[in-house]
Amino acid sequence: MSEKASAKRSKGRPDAASAGVGREALIAATRQLLQELPPQQVTASAIARRAGGDPALVRYYFGNRGKLLLEVAQQIGEEGHAPPPEDGDAQQLLADFIHATFRFTRSAKNMQRLMLDELDSTSSPEMRQSVRKWNQIPVDNYARIKELDEAGELTDFDPLFLHLAVVGISDFFVTGGPLLKLLLPEGSDMDELARRYEDFVERLLIDGLRKRPAAD
Repeated sequence: MSEKASAKRSKGRPDAASAGVGREALIAATRQLLQELPPQQVTASAIARRAGGDPALVRYYFGNRGKLLLEVAQQIGEEGHAPPPEDGDAQQLLADFIHATFRFTRSAKNMQRLMLDELDSTSSPEMRQSVRKWNQIPVDNYARIKELDEAGELTDFDPLFLHLAVVGISDFFVTGGPLLKLLLPEGSDMDELARRYEDFVERLLIDGLRKRPAAD
């Protein structure tokens, strides 16, 4: 093969061992790795190995690793966010949304870290706008729950602060696993502990936000 032909092929789609490895395979591999590793370790080479293809496929399909991570983050974000509720009991909606945040955190173990790491290192307006959009949705949900509290059962709260609190509380239980294992008896059932912790956080936040009767 001539040098010119070789250079031309390097800019195109890799073949041979990479045949059959497409966009979706790379996205699936990236999502799997983000459940296991911090984002900085999810390299193009690691993604390609997991997908069974050539690292050049990342460049071919997405342009670069950052754009692949952006697409994965967008996909996970869209799956994890529901539109603001139209009606319902404010306290129950709040409890449901807290549990939904925990489910999302478990399904996307390093999602918050991915957003922060990539946002810190990127100059891409697209990435910044996407992160702003994903985080605005839960803030809007909390604001809507306040509006639905017509009976005034909840004390006044800042939707942004509540979003930050719930994200931090739920995320640390997942990403802080090594510390938890140091504090727990060996052989502890982590799934059972996660369930109890989630229930504890629900009670903590709902009780904290519930309006108290005025003192005489």
